[in-house]
Amino acid sequence: MESQAALIVLAMSGVTVTRGQRTILGPIDFQVRSGERWVILGPNGAGKSTLLNILATRIFPTSGIVKILEQEMGRVDLFELRTRIGVCATLTSEDIPDDEFVRDVVLTAAYAVLGRWNEDYDLWDESRAIALLTTFGVRDLADRRYYTLSDGEKKRVQIARALMVDPELLLLDEPTAGLDLGGREDLLRRFSDFSTDPLAPASIIVTHHIEEIPIGTTHALIIKDGKIAVSGPVGDVITTEHVSAVFGIDIEVSAANGRFFARSS
Repeated sequence: MESQAALIVLAMSGVTVTRGQRTILGPIDFQVRSGERWVILGPNGAGKSTLLNILATRIFPTSGIVKILEQEMGRVDLFELRTRIGVCATLTSEDIPDDEFVRDVVLTAAYAVLGRWNEDYDLWDESRAIALLTTFGVRDLADRRYYTLSDGEKKRVQIARALMVDPELLLLDEPTAGLDLGGREDLLRRFSDFSTDPLAPASIIVTHHIEEIPIGTTHALIIKDGKIAVSGPVGDVITTEHVSAVFGIDIEVSAANGRFFARSS
């Protein structure tokens, strides 16, 4: 029983978020175990961003219990907990200094800061930063200023930064949004390759499009009107029936070679 509990990376029980008299999320019951790769989908305004902000410990739920890496929110030092969670989201990316060198954007994650100042980094930190930039295809940009990068290049750097602390949980908010077809497919391939490593952290990707679900994703959760519509193994969740019901339009879902595709039927 103890070994099973140790596998739980995330546990949410009865979680709700209210704004005024309106419940915008919940109640949510949700678990993620080590080795799992989750995707969260849903219509605009469904509550995906609110859910992700709770998982990233950026906001507290109005009610319910959230345990991340066996630590309960509200009963733990969040600054310390955040060093164990890798986050690639708009909230973080907007705070990256434009004139920062790409290498330092990744490197400063070791101290959980944005913008290099007087920190001392050892050779291991520098080697890891370069290795992650290499993994996501942007090593040759290490000495460029961040503001000179394209949106696609910035996304790759942001993911490398999220992984710099060797997190136990990785959260990615629409990592391929705004990318052209080539950039999207290359990034999805690189992430899929990375996630096959048995030491890779459990991950949760939030996206609007099933075509952006990486190969190797194990589970899916579809959220609608702040509640979980369906969740479970990805092949059982991403179906014509479920996707059509949630988005309110007849959508035909197909799968091939580990990827999913949708079109109006």
